[in-house]
Amino acid sequence: MALLPYSEEQVLDRLRFENPWWATGSVEEYYTSMQRRLYFDLFMPLVRETSVRRAVVLMGPRRVGKTVMMYHAVHNLLENEIDPLKVAFISIETPIYNNISLEQLFSFCRKATKQDSPKGWYVFFDEIQYLKDWEVHLKSLVDSYPHTRFVVSGSAAAALRLKSNESGAGRFTDFMLPPLTFNEFIHLKQLNRLITETNLDWQGSLTKFYSTNNINELNKHFFDYINYGGYPEVIFSDKIQSNPGRYIRSDIIDKVLLRDLPSLYGIRDVQELNSLFTAIAYNSAGEVSLEELSKNSGVQKNTIKRYIEYLEAAFLIKVVHKISNKPKQFQRATQFKIYLTNPSLRSALFAPLQPTDPFIGNMVETAIYAQWLHRDWFTPYYARWQKGEVDMVKLDEKNFKPQWAVEIKWSNQFFEKPGDLKPLLQFLKDNNLQTALVTTIDKEGTKEIDNLKLQFIPASVYAYTVGKNTILQKQKRNM
Repeated sequence: MALLPYSEEQVLDRLRFENPWWATGSVEEYYTSMQRRLYFDLFMPLVRETSVRRAVVLMGPRRVGKTVMMYHAVHNLLENEIDPLKVAFISIETPIYNNISLEQLFSFCRKATKQDSPKGWYVFFDEIQYLKDWEVHLKSLVDSYPHTRFVVSGSAAAALRLKSNESGAGRFTDFMLPPLTFNEFIHLKQLNRLITETNLDWQGSLTKFYSTNNINELNKHFFDYINYGGYPEVIFSDKIQSNPGRYIRSDIIDKVLLRDLPSLYGIRDVQELNSLFTAIAYNSAGEVSLEELSKNSGVQKNTIKRYIEYLEAAFLIKVVHKISNKPKQFQRATQFKIYLTNPSLRSALFAPLQPTDPFIGNMVETAIYAQWLHRDWFTPYYARWQKGEVDMVKLDEKNFKPQWAVEIKWSNQFFEKPGDLKPLLQFLKDNNLQTALVTTIDKEGTKEIDNLKLQFIPASVYAYTVGKNTILQKQKRNM
């Protein structure tokens, strides 16, 4: 029996179903009732910028809220009196759209709404990676319809960025939506009452500092963030939190490891890739080498190196390189650290952590690194030498001179005995730095020792501060 193709009218009916505002003038309450991510205020100006002939490519890991952000953008357009009949949302993974080009889908939208002119449209294509050669199609649309704004999203972020750079030069504007920062977690949970702005005399990459009026409650939410907090859908669902492994592992990790990366890079042995990622996740914030990973996994070094590159391109991990205590020039060491881009990935693979868990220090460090990784203009390093280590260093790569240092601790011990921070104090002296920042569980204040100043701040407050400053600096850069 011959298979019947979908009729044009069936495609038009599906488009009408996906775009209820063509009939009602508004977006469904299901989406409008969801709080907007703080990144929305950075994203929306790109959507509304119609004077520049560019498409917007919204990329990021799975389940960080890309589709919801597109619906929020539609809602914003309608609120600002854009004609509902000239705003379209199309999910490319819908089976009925198979083998239909982007241009033909746009034509069907105009037919379904009886809007003959292509001018003044805002067209959103979701899950664009399911269309073969999407970047060629999109570039053609941008060139053919200069008075139409096209926005696409996709979860295969590595491929999106690669193809966007290769084929969309001058035609695409990339927008990266990462997992939640702790600042966004607090915002979405409507817990801003816990945070107050404060003054802190510390020279670094932060312009504003914050404090809390209830450190015990903030720390409770910080642990929730470490265990569940990377994904908007998870933080509001007790059901998902009761079994985060089932949701995050199956819907985020497995789809990337077992489907996205193998299809992108032709990986045949997905079990090797899965085992490597599991080992990395368990040891997040730990120092490793290709030799150690190869020995422990039985996978060849060159293969491991490629897999690490793939996992980093998929925004699941971040490799951080080492400097010495006297970095006169930068040399890539054979050992390095690997961090999860969000700590809740580890909880999904193993089990949620408790405050007394022996691995909690590594996950606090991972959580704080995760806040810094939202800054695509910032490259963190860690310092390690024979007699010590410093967790995070900002390096001026022109003259290889450290500019500031942070020691990440989940302990109050060093607030009481700052002299025990011998490696940090030595690093400051070796590099002519006068101050450093040290995190604690719940202590804050300044200690002076050996003519050096150490600023102590609770780790949860510092994580919030870094995330908040990142949003502020992104806003400033987009002005």
